[in-house]
Amino acid sequence: MTSFAPRRAGLFALLGALLVGAPAPVAAQYFGRNKVQYEKFDFRILRSSHFDLYFYPAESLVVHDAGRLAERWYSRHSDSFRHTFDRKSVVFYADHPDFQQTNVIGEELSEGTGGVTEGLRTRVIMPFTGIYADNDHVLGHELVHVFQYSVAEAGPGGLARLGALPLWLIEGMAEYFSLGRDDPLTAMWLRDAAERDNLPTIKQLTNDTRFFPYRYGQALWAYVGGRWGDRAVVDVYRTSLRIGFEEGIRRVLGISTDSLSKDWIAATRRAYLPVLEGRTRPNGAGDPILQTARKTGDMALAPTVSPDGRLVAFYARRSLFEIELFVADAATGRLIKKLAGPTSDSHFDAISFINTSGAWSPDSKQFAFVAQAEGNHEIALLDVTSGNIERRVRVPGVGSVTHIAWSPDGKTIAFSGMSGGISDLYLLDLAAGSVRQLTNDRNADIQPAWSPDGKTIAFATDRGPTTDFNKMLFSPLQLATIDVATGQISVFSPFTQGKHINPQYSPDGKSLFFIGDQDGFSDIYRLELASGAVSRVTRLSTGVSGITSISPALTVAPTTGRMLFSVFQDQGYAVYALDADRTRGEPLVSGVAATNAGVLPPGDTPGRATVTNYLRDPVTGLASGEDFTYSPYRSAFSLDAVGQPTVGVTAGGPFGTGVAGGVSFLFGDQLSDRQIGLGVQANGTVQDIGAQLIYQNLRNRWNYGASVQHVPYLTGYLSYENVGNGFFQQNLYLQRIFIDEAGFSTAYPFSSTKRIEFSLSATRLGFTTQIQRLIIDQAGFVYDQRVEDTASRAPIYYGQASLALIGDRSYSAFTGPIQGSRYRFEVTPTAGTLSFTTALADYRHYFFARPITFAFRGLHYGRYGRSADDSTTLYPLFLGEESLMRGYSVGSFDQAECGSQNGGSLYTCASFDRLLGSKLAVASFEIRIPVFGVSEYGLFNVPFLPLTLSPFVDAGVAWTGSTQVSLSANTNDLRYRTPVVSTGLSARFNVLGYAILEAYIAHPFQRPTKSWIWGFQLVPGW
Repeated sequence: MTSFAPRRAGLFALLGALLVGAPAPVAAQYFGRNKVQYEKFDFRILRSSHFDLYFYPAESLVVHDAGRLAERWYSRHSDSFRHTFDRKSVVFYADHPDFQQTNVIGEELSEGTGGVTEGLRTRVIMPFTGIYADNDHVLGHELVHVFQYSVAEAGPGGLARLGALPLWLIEGMAEYFSLGRDDPLTAMWLRDAAERDNLPTIKQLTNDTRFFPYRYGQALWAYVGGRWGDRAVVDVYRTSLRIGFEEGIRRVLGISTDSLSKDWIAATRRAYLPVLEGRTRPNGAGDPILQTARKTGDMALAPTVSPDGRLVAFYARRSLFEIELFVADAATGRLIKKLAGPTSDSHFDAISFINTSGAWSPDSKQFAFVAQAEGNHEIALLDVTSGNIERRVRVPGVGSVTHIAWSPDGKTIAFSGMSGGISDLYLLDLAAGSVRQLTNDRNADIQPAWSPDGKTIAFATDRGPTTDFNKMLFSPLQLATIDVATGQISVFSPFTQGKHINPQYSPDGKSLFFIGDQDGFSDIYRLELASGAVSRVTRLSTGVSGITSISPALTVAPTTGRMLFSVFQDQGYAVYALDADRTRGEPLVSGVAATNAGVLPPGDTPGRATVTNYLRDPVTGLASGEDFTYSPYRSAFSLDAVGQPTVGVTAGGPFGTGVAGGVSFLFGDQLSDRQIGLGVQANGTVQDIGAQLIYQNLRNRWNYGASVQHVPYLTGYLSYENVGNGFFQQNLYLQRIFIDEAGFSTAYPFSSTKRIEFSLSATRLGFTTQIQRLIIDQAGFVYDQRVEDTASRAPIYYGQASLALIGDRSYSAFTGPIQGSRYRFEVTPTAGTLSFTTALADYRHYFFARPITFAFRGLHYGRYGRSADDSTTLYPLFLGEESLMRGYSVGSFDQAECGSQNGGSLYTCASFDRLLGSKLAVASFEIRIPVFGVSEYGLFNVPFLPLTLSPFVDAGVAWTGSTQVSLSANTNDLRYRTPVVSTGLSARFNVLGYAILEAYIAHPFQRPTKSWIWGFQLVPGW
């Protein structure tokens, strides 16, 4: 899977927005997870005709090949788009754990993200996969996005319109242009939907998140290309940038989106329903073991049956957010326990699941799986009975580990590992801890499986007859065996087309079971090694499959021969089983042509099949690589982005002539390791011009940054005096506070969920007051004008140092966190004109009982020391802030409420004054109920306006150094501070993904004249 990063949406409202999301101290978040730079990469640059390829030495061989592929894709896409550009950048990483450390993308990158095209400079960032054909696909997909950006940039308002296009249009186009229409994986999705009569309309693809935009978008564009020619795909895209996709489809294709939907659905049903005749529906694939019982889209992935056939380990998303490892009874599917997961094991950042499966020890007592920790993959050995991790093995020089297999004698684990972007087979000696590399070449070598005698390993490889690295042409995955002692490899190609993956030995070692799709259906076959005879074991209408076309989906018990496999069903994955006597299969009849159900309808239009033609031509556009040049990478700043400038001019009037407006700039290096932000804001005269300069360095694990700023705050008010004879004196008081500050900050992430932050700053607060006096008559004519600069208070100087410990293992839904916990403990001494220390302790926990969350918060924030209660300089802390206590906001108090207590004076209002202090303590509890959401999380499927209702209780107390906290004192006696409590109902809305609006009604118990208080705030749930 690849990702498409939306571009420049609201980046430039403020300078801070330019740096938001960056894992830097100067852009530090109150909470939030960390992007950790576990390794320091020594980047170089390979320059081809149209690209600058950034890589580090370990990738040297593969990146040269990638440069050739990039130029071939440039030739293909420039012809399709009828568009060219000068140079673009591609940043390569040797494996996915390295890729997740990139700074080019500030967000966290999950295992499911195979590549990204970012928006500031239109850079492609991607890891190598270890399989050249997959590298080619991901690179081709991302370069479609580069052309999409480039075409959009060339037109007026194009980037804004690009962001308005639906995901299926953007991603589906990238998939179609990089894969074409011969794609059994997408065809399987269509057959499943057609069989259930659930093919989506274009409206559903646009608005309903249940329909995967990559697969269905690819199929829809394949239909358009087959009916109108592939040029029409680009024409629709270009026109949609100008007038929107619905009108673009109508203008280019001559039909409405509704008609196009009906035609596409009808064509899909005509193409697939007839070939499903005589095939087994998914629910009849075998004995049901692990079913998609809850909702469409549920999944049970990569089943691995124990050698004794009693247990099955599998991956599933039972916690909604993370894929975790479970074990179940292999006969009944009864869930026994969760074995591991990042939500329960703080040693792991994630568990690998997409293209990997685990392995059982021969005695069925231990289970080995691949986890990610500290920027690398490692093999974890777990005791199944106790659930304890008994050993963790990190293989030196191997950055990524995928498929693993435990030898029959229990002494060795075979695995497919990646080094320098190339996958090979390795053997891990468990006793000695040593590693032996079995293969060493550019070919893909994955999914090892031991023979029963332990002498041979079967695996999947692209060592097929059509692989040609000179032409960058790669065979579909074939079957192969390697002699463990001699290293001799034998390749088996049962079919002349399609994949051959996931080999599993029969208990007698005479046959190999595997998954193939030679007829467009992904089914299980049996290959007799001696004779080469092939039998079909399954004949499904959808297919035996995992998430990707090469994900492991088949397992066979070595002692019993019982077979378990995952089946694509209802857009999810269920596990079925066959006993050994049902795995013999039906012999295939040679010479019988197989209908290819892997082709997306309606087929190609003769003479206009641009995509199919260039995918069949490996030579055109392929660079030889002889003219590539290499150079060291040197970090240099250049302009990344300019905030939308604003400007306004005022002339005359009481405020005189002035200029208002602002502009911001973001500079960075090519890898975004270093960034500079500059913002300038004007709000009147020259002395009202403010500026801020920020620098951050993310290259190392210790992130650090510095900032300087000059910020003027201007406030004013008017007064009038009757000076007699029909004249009045207007007095305009202009008060300015100037904040001049310099700061340094640094952060060290211990892991993706825990970090420490430290900062230093020096601040000067300057004050000026100016009075502009005007003598005016009743008609408003000015007769005299004077300006007076009055004495202001002395400047305030202080320095601050801050140390904070932050942890965040929470998971958020549409309106706020719903699972896990987070905390922040911070101490900040202040010295100078002011002398006090601020202490903060904030802990939150979220208990998730699907779909409801029980949320708890405890917070203390206080000033301690000599100046802590200096009300002449420091404004007191206010407990009634709506983010702390609902029902006590400053705007909810009025003269009548306070007058009933203190003679009508708001300034001596006990109900209000008890909310002020130098120290606060807050406790909150909510029950978060997702009323509107998506099918996976929400009582009602209303994805366009997610709504969470939350009954709540807030309690808090504010006090000073001269007051005491009391639970029983008179509430109007301000020598004692009694806690205040409110309860009510909160409704939080996610407004189009841009903001979270909370509306609440609260009953404040300590305000006897108030029954219920309404309030609104733009803030996520705490």
